[in-house]
Amino acid sequence: MLRVRATPRAFAVILPSSAVRMVSILSDSLYFASRSKLSAATQLYGYSEFTLFGNRGMWTVNEAESIEAFRPLREDIKRLALAGYICELLEAVSDEDCPEPEMLQLGLNSLYALANKLATRDVVKAVFELRLMCIAGYRPELEACAACGREDMDEGVLVPEHGELYCGECRRGGGLKVDRAVLSAMRYIINAEPKKIFAFELDGAAEERLASVCEAYALFELDRPFRSLDYYKNLRETEDDAI
Repeated sequence: MLRVRATPRAFAVILPSSAVRMVSILSDSLYFASRSKLSAATQLYGYSEFTLFGNRGMWTVNEAESIEAFRPLREDIKRLALAGYICELLEAVSDEDCPEPEMLQLGLNSLYALANKLATRDVVKAVFELRLMCIAGYRPELEACAACGREDMDEGVLVPEHGELYCGECRRGGGLKVDRAVLSAMRYIINAEPKKIFAFELDGAAEERLASVCEAYALFELDRPFRSLDYYKNLRETEDDAI
């Protein structure tokens, strides 16, 4: 289970089973767990194996064992803040009745890449946002221009309303501008094998453009604000580099 959220009364986890879903666990069990051998397994953003007892839709922890704590995240406030955004997005699209093990795998791979600096924060964030939208049913059609069928283009526009791409000659009004580098990266992200999803390179400026497009696309499709994203952006304003 991946622990993604805590409130005064409960904390939420995502279950890695054939029926991946969110469950709420009573805070009393979290309180006692924090003062026992279960404490390592109940840390926020930790991936652990739980034995739960259910009663009237709520759960308490009987046993727990940590699998991956992503400890390096706690050494970098910006990476920790981005982990919070990743988990808030996971919670936003998780459906109790929808089996999505692919969604959990994406979250774990992204947290691992973030914690171990396998990619820059901009890349981890962009990859997670775009791939999550694909899993959640909002995959953009990036193979070719929706109007003329052109595949190779130096620039284009992605229209979030329909998830359609238009080349420079067929572009229609507003949309998210993409250049050759950004479009190539986005095509790679939506088609790559899960274990190779971060295996591409862009220069710093292109990474920022990719991050901007993927964020805008995700926020449009989900149609809601994310406080964790606002917090992360506030922290970013205090730095000079994007690592």
